[in-house]
Order: sequence, then structure tokens, then C-alpha cells
Amino acid sequence: MVDPQAGTTALDDQYVQLTTVHGRDYQKFSIDHSIHFVPVDEDEADRLEDQHRVCNIVFDGRHFFPPVGPIRSVLDCGYGAASWAAEVAEKDPDCTVIGVDISLHMKPDDLPDNFIPQLDDINRPFTFNANSFDFVHSRFVGGGINRNRWPTYLRDIKKILKPGCWVQMVEIYYMCQSDNGSITDGHAIRQWSHTYSRSIDDVKDPRAPLQMQAMLAGAGFTDIETSMIRLPMCAWGEGEPSHS
Repeated sequence: MVDPQAGTTALDDQYVQLTTVHGRDYQKFSIDHSIHFVPVDEDEADRLEDQHRVCNIVFDGRHFFPPVGPIRSVLDCGYGAASWAAEVAEKDPDCTVIGVDISLHMKPDDLPDNFIPQLDDINRPFTFNANSFDFVHSRFVGGGINRNRWPTYLRDIKKILKPGCWVQMVEIYYMCQSDNGSITDGHAIRQWSHTYSRSIDDVKDPRAPLQMQAMLAGAGFTDIETSMIRLPMCAWGEGEPSHS
């Protein structure tokens, strides 16, 4: 059984300090070290919860896509507001769910006893023992993973998984486009996606989602399945079929 306290130390105050930019609160440590460039305030927690609801709709309420058996130990990398991790922990009280994130600011106060939050930078080598987890969940961490970290990040996940167990990864490729070609390079949303990608390109890899299958294979994973899902960002255009 995984030891949640293995390799942990007391929380350093530097991870608690905030900095405010344009009225939004950011973790100072994360900004100063170019780890993650998103707020950690209540508005961001609400956005993450909305994002989780969208994922539940897109994924038909499924938390696990691989053919998993009984799961007793789960690691959620970059758990954010703990929406996914809390639901998994609530559904199975016998499963220990450990969540790691660079910030604890958005962690809800009311969480299941079997969910254990830890503060860590997933750009650093994992401190968990080998063969510790039945399942590793990694969703929307691309904005926090350094460009040169991806290969070792995946190898770290492979190392801490028990033999025959699974990792599930979900990432967004921020290329805003339309099926009918109505969004062009002159549209603001396309300009935003290009500007965002250029702004982080020196430290992050916005194209990493397109390379995930190859990177997983390079880390030693087998039985790899990938799927690209279109995610609507606004109302459907005229003449498009209606969707609930």
C-alpha cells in the first residue's frame, strides 16, 4: 500500500505567498519560477469546476477509460480544485487518492478523508516509491510542465505505476478553428490562441498534446490508445445540428 507521507516535509511559507496582477491572485513562487501562469483565486477555482463539468459531459461521466480492475491507490497530477480526485475518492472509500499540485490555494475545505493533497512541483523528479500506484491521472497539466520535462515526467509515471497498471492523460491543443472555415487568422479567438502559444513557447510546449502517443511509447508504455475530441467553445453555427 502506498505511504502518503513518504518523502514529504513540512510546508514552506514561500508556497503560500500571493502576488496580485490586474486584480487576480497568483502564487508568487509559481510565477517567480515560471511554473504556472494562472490565478489561484476563487474565480479560477470556479472555472476549474466548470471545466470539470464540461469534461464529465464530453466523457459521459466516466472517470476511467482504460479497462481497470480494483483500484486502491491513485495519483492525480496537478489536481487543481480537486474536482476529479474528490469524485473518485467519494465513489470508493477504500481507495487512497493522492493529489499533487504546486499550489494548495484552491483546495476545497470539505474533502473525503481518503483524498490526500500534497504540494509538489511535478517538474521535479517524483519522490514516490516505484510500483506504488494502480492508476495515475494527469489532466490539463501542459501549461505547467516545462518543455524539457515531458520525457522524464512520463518515465516517472511509468516507474511509480504497478506492473500492468494504467496512466490516463488529457491535454488541450489550443488551436481554435471551425469545421466550416468561418474562423480565420483575422478573428480574435484565433489570434488569442496564436499569441498564447508564442508567449509560453520558450518554457512550455503547446504542441505536446499532438506528440503524446510518441512520448508515451518513448517512456516505455505499451497498449497506448489516443483520441482527439473536438471541444465546442461557443454556440453552434447556423445550419449545424443541435447538441444538448
